[in-house]
Amino acid sequence: MKILVTGGAGFIGSAVVRHIINNTQDSVINVDKLTYAGNLESLASIESNERYVFEQVDICDRAELDRVFAQCQPDAVMHLAAESHVDRSITGPADFIQTNIVGTYTLLEATRAYWNTLAEAAKQGFRFHHISTDEVYGDLPHPDEQDGQSSNEALPLFTEETSYAPSSPYSASKASSDHLVRSWLRTYGLPTVVTNCSNNYGPYHFPEKLIPLVILNALEGKPLPIYGKGDQIRDWLYVEDHARALYKVVTTGIVGETYNIGGHNEKQNIEVVKTICSILDTLVPKDTLYAEQITYVTDRPGHDRRYAIDSSKMSHELNWQPEETFETGLRKTVEWYLANQTWCQHVQDGSYQRERLGI
Repeated sequence: MKILVTGGAGFIGSAVVRHIINNTQDSVINVDKLTYAGNLESLASIESNERYVFEQVDICDRAELDRVFAQCQPDAVMHLAAESHVDRSITGPADFIQTNIVGTYTLLEATRAYWNTLAEAAKQGFRFHHISTDEVYGDLPHPDEQDGQSSNEALPLFTEETSYAPSSPYSASKASSDHLVRSWLRTYGLPTVVTNCSNNYGPYHFPEKLIPLVILNALEGKPLPIYGKGDQIRDWLYVEDHARALYKVVTTGIVGETYNIGGHNEKQNIEVVKTICSILDTLVPKDTLYAEQITYVTDRPGHDRRYAIDSSKMSHELNWQPEETFETGLRKTVEWYLANQTWCQHVQDGSYQRERLGI
């Protein structure tokens, strides 16, 4: 197969590209605008592979998308390009509307125009795989809110039938894009499939996100900021497990279906931070404990308290399950950041962008 991956220089996108190139015989066309979160250094290990092509294209640019489709003739699209940071969506929602909604619409129309040129057999085999988030569902009951509940095991989970109730400009823009994708199937027959995932973590994660931010701040002796009490619960999914799941969906998923992908790892934010500190105490000991750098800051507006995914459909229908536990995945992640300080430094000082722009 030839798979067109949008956002392939981002965190999850680059993991998908590396997985396909390293573990299959398929080819990848990586379409990425290279915004601040797009980093080609994350693809250095496969960039010279003959099955890999990079196209610096904005998914809002219809003419350029048409050119890429005509030249590359993909068999499938995996759409990961998105603005994804909740805090940024609160302070500047316009970029999220443009990329996540207008960009998805533009990509759908370019894909549909290309798909209409295919022979019937190729049309039937084609897939448009839209990668989304569990945040479109809003939040779930928190253990603190449940009278008589001794464990969150009995609390509800997000399923593929959960109603949408987004809380932030980011999640609302992703919910909108999900609806667009499903409507292009129903109205135009474009063969689409949607996945909604829990919080990803792992190597090459941009350091505005919780886990890499805590690792790097801890090593630099900076405060480790925790929103509110740190009792927000997230389901953590190792990014390489997610990449395997996404490839399985695009190759074997059923047209029109939605698949939730989770890591089976519900953890409070404060627990995540303290676990990172404990790992660093072992791997990079210092005179004081890293947990002493934890500070509490004012909670952000509309902060969802709990996310948790029921990924049994992925397990039962597509025979996928995560390979990493939270403990093994988090230790691998910390070890990766310790071993890849050059990548971290380039991201932190912006040199990865300067090199890209020839500055």
